[in-house]
Amino acid sequence: MNSSICTLFEKHFHHGIAGLTNSLYKNGFRGNVYVGYRGPLPEWCSPAILNPELEWEGATTLNVYEDLKVHFLPVNTTFHLTNYKPDFMIRLFNGPAKKSISLSYFDPDIVIKCNWSFFEKWMKHGVALVHEIIATDMPPSHPIRRMWEEVIEKAGQKVTRQLYSYINGGFCGVHRDYQEYLTVWKKIMDVGIEHFNLAPDKFMPTDRTDPFFATDQDAMNIAAMCCHSPISEIGPEGMDFIHGGWTMSHAVGSPKPWKKKFILSALKGHSPTLPESAYWKCVDGPIQSFSSSVIKRKRLSLKVASMIGRIYQKK
Repeated sequence: MNSSICTLFEKHFHHGIAGLTNSLYKNGFRGNVYVGYRGPLPEWCSPAILNPELEWEGATTLNVYEDLKVHFLPVNTTFHLTNYKPDFMIRLFNGPAKKSISLSYFDPDIVIKCNWSFFEKWMKHGVALVHEIIATDMPPSHPIRRMWEEVIEKAGQKVTRQLYSYINGGFCGVHRDYQEYLTVWKKIMDVGIEHFNLAPDKFMPTDRTDPFFATDQDAMNIAAMCCHSPISEIGPEGMDFIHGGWTMSHAVGSPKPWKKKFILSALKGHSPTLPESAYWKCVDGPIQSFSSSVIKRKRLSLKVASMIGRIYQKK
């Protein structure tokens, strides 16, 4: 399958781009990674050259290997980047990734753990989605789903399936046959902005009583309720939110793995998490955003912090 990857970042999240790309390559992905960004690019991107063939103003391409290319696409939007996901994916499908059979979005704090071929098989079954760990038990009678039904009606859509779990917005894999999901996702975002006070330049500006508390993530869940494309879901283990996962690791929250002081955190009772450990396994190539000495030091601090965690944990 001719698959492509996309993600969005700004500021220090370029370290996550390196980890994500490395994890993809180490697990068999070969192809194009499209990186939307805002602000300056980091030093490790300096070999990238202008690529007018992408038909995207200012686009540059880093030829990592002959079979791995990372394309940096400047995005001009006032949206918080998390709220720009459906627009970005639609534009890619219709532009730089128009020859791709599938397009997978990953947040820049995710690394994958299994062979890429599984993701390609997964997307053939429907839009690939993963459950949240927070409030994942969300039956059809949940009051927030009832509010979402009002949004669906306002969007001129109808509920097409009853869902029982809440979906995390950090990943979605879309086969070209199912890109209708993206147009519905974008439509829900537009309706949220126009009729439900969704602030596109902010992320989680309100509380869970709001139907768009998690902005794009809530819109993503609503789209899953009313799109006609099939969906294929994996539980919270799919992002290492609980043990037993084998597909990917998502380092939600703050600080991110590349900023965290592991030993200090362990002394406060917080052991390294599965996603933090997974990230530092993916930092030494083919893209390296840290020096070898920093990588060695961080990996050592992870080991020490893990040992401390076995002795001392916050109750």
